[in-house]
Amino acid sequence: MDIGVTTRPVRPDDGPRLCRMWSRLSRETVYRRFHAPLHRLPADTLAHLVGVDHHLHEALIAEVGGEVVGVARYDRSPADPATAEVAVVVEDGWQGVGVGRQLLRELFELAGRRGVATLAADVQVDNDRVVGLVRRLLPDAHLTPADGVYAVAAAVPGVPAMAGG
Repeated sequence: MDIGVTTRPVRPDDGPRLCRMWSRLSRETVYRRFHAPLHRLPADTLAHLVGVDHHLHEALIAEVGGEVVGVARYDRSPADPATAEVAVVVEDGWQGVGVGRQLLRELFELAGRRGVATLAADVQVDNDRVVGLVRRLLPDAHLTPADGVYAVAAAVPGVPAMAGG
């Protein structure tokens, strides 16, 4: 399905586009992504979002007409670079049409090519949309509930599991 969305790696000059996307996110979407009721995009969070090295830290954006409508990223663990924490946010008006799925599939492919074997994420247990996305994209994922949040752990699709791991 062609939804008119293009994806690409984030660039340092994407900061203003990410800020504009932020202004279009509902409070619920912000809470679902950051697990906190943030009212503005903190400068350090913005710097983190655009500060990628395309190896240990990667982010992809989805664009429509030059505007960012979604972003997915991974951050590899310094203690275990074969593991990466994954997060995604999609502007409310673009949710449910495949933008998050497209971003995550491309991100998972990049992660696997770069040596990431395990994906991790925290998802609120009542976030049915994202829990469903996890179950579709990562059918072998382990979702461990604690304090209203699932700790998600999954092998990167297409990357063979490590023996004994």
